[in-house]
Amino acid sequence: MEVIPAIDILGGRCVRLYQGDYTRSQVFSENPVDMAKQWVDQGATRLHLV
Repeated sequence: MEVIPAIDILGGRCVRLYQGDYTRSQVFSENPVDMAKQWVDQGATRLHLV
């Protein structure tokens, strides 16, 4: 089994939506590229961008 990390992007920032609600989100990173690099540094070979 392969685990593929997902990065949700809203307004240019990495977020997690609360129950899919675009008006209720938590920002995890201001820079999606930095977040992608962190996943790659941890061994990810693929990323799912949403």
